[in-house]
Amino acid sequence: MAQIEIATLGGGCFWCVEAVYQRVDGILNVKPGYAGGHVKNPTYKEICTGKTGHAEVAKIEYDTTIINFNQILNIFWQAHDPTTLNRQGNDVGTQYRSVIFYHNNQQKLKAEDSKKNAESSNYWDEPIVTEITELNNYTDAEDYHDNYYDNNPNQPYCLFVIRPKLNKLVKERIINKK
Repeated sequence: MAQIEIATLGGGCFWCVEAVYQRVDGILNVKPGYAGGHVKNPTYKEICTGKTGHAEVAKIEYDTTIINFNQILNIFWQAHDPTTLNRQGNDVGTQYRSVIFYHNNQQKLKAEDSKKNAESSNYWDEPIVTEITELNNYTDAEDYHDNYYDNNPNQPYCLFVIRPKLNKLVKERIINKK
């Protein structure tokens, strides 16, 4: 019987994060959203100004009988650059920050341990800047963001940013090919 939990992660553009986790066994649903800001129910246009304090995130529902939070975090570290402050590639602004929003104290402790392990791995040349903070002020993104990569695979951002990331993660056997 499925046991469902939720993880909320920001690792740059939420279209990328969504596309990655949609290709992982045990993930039941991925919903783009906004979290961590001071504006109630912000819009994408407001988020893009960088003035709301929100990060673009993916709310990930997963079956704990198939995948656990630590495995989700391992994918998170490999699916983006956690050393760039408020940026992923050409996406620049606080809305693109690397952040783990925890839902409970157990997730907080696991996120902190995972970050320490990532830092001690020496995989990255620069220090990890990923925030770990309690989930607050979450809002689902507008519906047109749902399944963005799958619905728009030939859109330039999808072709030149998301597809190469997915191909790399499939090649490294971190995610499944869809």
